[in-house]
Amino acid sequence: MRYAFISDVHSNVESLERALALLRPDDKLVCLGDIVGYGPNPNECLRLIRERADFVVLGNHDLAAVENFGVERFNDVARAAIHWTQDVIDEGHRSWLDTLSYELRLPEFLLVHGAPVNYFEYILDNRSAQRAFDNTDARMIFVGHTHIAEYYVLEPDSTITHKHLQFGGEVFLEEGKRYILDVGSVGQPRDLNPEASMAFYEPEIKRVQWIRYPYPIADVQRKIHDACLPDYLAARLQVGR
Repeated sequence: MRYAFISDVHSNVESLERALALLRPDDKLVCLGDIVGYGPNPNECLRLIRERADFVVLGNHDLAAVENFGVERFNDVARAAIHWTQDVIDEGHRSWLDTLSYELRLPEFLLVHGAPVNYFEYILDNRSAQRAFDNTDARMIFVGHTHIAEYYVLEPDSTITHKHLQFGGEVFLEEGKRYILDVGSVGQPRDLNPEASMAFYEPEIKRVQWIRYPYPIADVQRKIHDACLPDYLAARLQVGR
């Protein structure tokens, strides 16, 4: 059995379709939130996730689309996009988003959008990683939210090591160590690589592998302009930031 992890789709159906094409039929698909926001195809992305995903947790943009939560803390671009999303999202999809949990605990790992307990906190350095480790006893914590593919390791001597995966990579899980595994973003990477990111976990060999893949960015940019969403949302896809 293999788990496939995606996060931060952000209404980018072109990239999501490419990610789904990389799955095997028996893969368990996990979505770590932020299906909507920013991009031009929220309903299409929600339909695909509802049809294929085995486990889904709630992201902050998903919650904002449902009940306007946290919108006052969004920047102007994110706020404009979420208001547009609220106007176009189907009621059935909105109701489904409202059923999602902030976290899911499976026997081997914890699933959360941002961080344990502080669900929408960004894990961006060793200090925030330490808080996340302290807030759960899970050995493996799969997250998204930062749009950066990377991982943190809590070593047996309580030090934390860290690695970016800008161009993909892998880690083999070792006994006595704990891991925060950020799968990166399907819809809007922010690590200066415009290629989308997803991850696979193979329990039998204890490996987590990050995959970067191309998708038709120009098609998404055109849709963003056609929807009259902020130009910045189109431009940033080209440079991955």
